[in-house]
Amino acid sequence: MSSFQIKEGIHWVGARDWNLRWFHGPAYSTHQGTTYNSYIIKDEKNVLVDGVYKPFIDKFFEHIEEVIEFKDIDYYIVNHVEPDHSSSFPRTMERLKDDVTVICSAKGKEGIIEHYGDGYNFKVVNTGDTVNIGSRNLTFVNASMLHWPDSMFTYISEDKLLLSNDAFGMHLCVSQLFDDQADDCLIMNESEKYFANILTPFSSILLKKLKEVQEMNIEIDMIAPAHGIIWRNKPTKIINKYLEWAEGKTKEKALIVYETMWDSTELMAKKIADGLIDQGIEVHFYRKSDSDKNDIIKEFLDAKAIIVGSSTINNVIIPELVPLLEELEGLRFKNKIGASFGSYGWRGGATKRIADRLEKANIKLVEKPLEVIYVPNQEQLKECYEFGVRIAHKIKQEI
Repeated sequence: MSSFQIKEGIHWVGARDWNLRWFHGPAYSTHQGTTYNSYIIKDEKNVLVDGVYKPFIDKFFEHIEEVIEFKDIDYYIVNHVEPDHSSSFPRTMERLKDDVTVICSAKGKEGIIEHYGDGYNFKVVNTGDTVNIGSRNLTFVNASMLHWPDSMFTYISEDKLLLSNDAFGMHLCVSQLFDDQADDCLIMNESEKYFANILTPFSSILLKKLKEVQEMNIEIDMIAPAHGIIWRNKPTKIINKYLEWAEGKTKEKALIVYETMWDSTELMAKKIADGLIDQGIEVHFYRKSDSDKNDIIKEFLDAKAIIVGSSTINNVIIPELVPLLEELEGLRFKNKIGASFGSYGWRGGATKRIADRLEKANIKLVEKPLEVIYVPNQEQLKECYEFGVRIAHKIKQEI
């Protein structure tokens, strides 16, 4: 038996995906795999909450049947229509009784129809709507754009349980799925990476939604998301972290990301790092071609300064850096300062382009682009060091 109980009468019936290494196509690296968390609530009326990714549907069905017969399920809650949760929906509906009620948001209904067709018995809900299933009341919270328009939460007051779908989740597959059974550093690292890469653009919406939930005066002693760990030990820990990340809180930390052709830009990067470190700044240092883009983006979350360097090739940036700069513009991190640097041969151009991209990403430039021609000499390396020192002072002023 692989299903397990998370609360009295509430069971995990999802699937583990040990081998997943990329999510959203090639957009997000998942070194630790993931889970697709689905839940059965047993009461006078029985409820299935969320589905799984279609390749895992047989395991999903096996887990459901360990807990309940399909014919006894009365409601199917679809908190989010993205295919990693809903692509099992059509085959699941074939197994359920004809009059099963599909509970979703208005946008969820639209999404289901667009993906899988019409003809289902829908019940559309909004924030504050409640469905009684016997000894429990299910309350719904519209979570639009966290991170799709259809997203919503399901809250069970009697169990103080929040079924949050993608919010408070992470891409992590482990044998034991409670937070107090897993390595804390690992789960917080994966939580931070998930927020930085997926939820950062929606930080303002998230802050409003968390305030709305707080104003509802609901008690939460467990958060069961749709990916990764179930928070039962201290769920307020991840809620407080989300508030911190969404507010854009930073620390005395700088991120240096660069690409180089013949090591000149790397020499500059190392001297800039020395200048920062000698002023007590925490530095994270990446050559882009040797590093995972999503791991770098995780470090953006609490870094105050983003310093990007590139040699010039064909009057532009080395191509390996471009996707990262594109992501920065889309993610829209808050409260960042930045600068650019790099070497060039007969004609420059890369540092100006990087500076322009940083500004488009709402990163405040605190230094003019620093350039050297060909190989930096000792005097120019001293300039790089002082460049780092000046940025360190700006970090301390801005914190």
